[in-house]
Amino acid sequence: MGHITKAQADQIMSERGWLPVLPEAFRRDVLRQATLLHFAPNEAVFRSNDPIGGVYGLVAGTLSVSIAPAGATPRLILLGRPGYWTGEGCFLTRQPRRGELRAVVDTTMLQLPLNVLDQMAARDPEVVRYVSLMLMMNVELLFSVIHDLQKPEADRRIASALQRMTWIGEVPIPLTQSDIGIMTNASRKQVNAAIKRFSEAGWLTSTYRSIHVVDPAALRHFAEGDGAD
Repeated sequence: MGHITKAQADQIMSERGWLPVLPEAFRRDVLRQATLLHFAPNEAVFRSNDPIGGVYGLVAGTLSVSIAPAGATPRLILLGRPGYWTGEGCFLTRQPRRGELRAVVDTTMLQLPLNVLDQMAARDPEVVRYVSLMLMMNVELLFSVIHDLQKPEADRRIASALQRMTWIGEVPIPLTQSDIGIMTNASRKQVNAAIKRFSEAGWLTSTYRSIHVVDPAALRHFAEGDGAD
């Protein structure tokens, strides 16, 4: 991934995810005060129980998002896509981090510090609603994950997760079969069998550490029970 300038990052984030649906003045204010950060593969952006901090937006690259109830170990649930923002919990609750963000590949992010958000909210109470919208957009992602996990057949859960992960763009999904097993509550044997089946159907190609989805529509039809059994 080539070096991304702050101007390029601002342009990307103005067109995707959370910021485009908000008032232009607020969007400009966020981008003006946000800092451009780079993370190496496997570097943590933040971890569960880290002190409170600001929000992060994914500009380019891939993020793993892991969450858990209080007291449990965070588990991988999804990959973030460009335009994805998170970290809003600290602003809304003043509690430590409740999950982990980690770069999967070389990743570029914008970070808006908590004190800056607080200053913005002090000037304009609507900022609390704007940040709450970020929360609800992330809840919608969790609804999709829960919906897919409730499918009784492991191969349909796996198809759902693979199709959902294509939102990271026209790039290989940089996950191992063990990672996919965690995301789909499936054994490695089940994941291996499903990937073999999907590969033979022409829906994807795979290596040990990455999968390239060729036909996401076919995966979705199969995942929803419309494909051949």
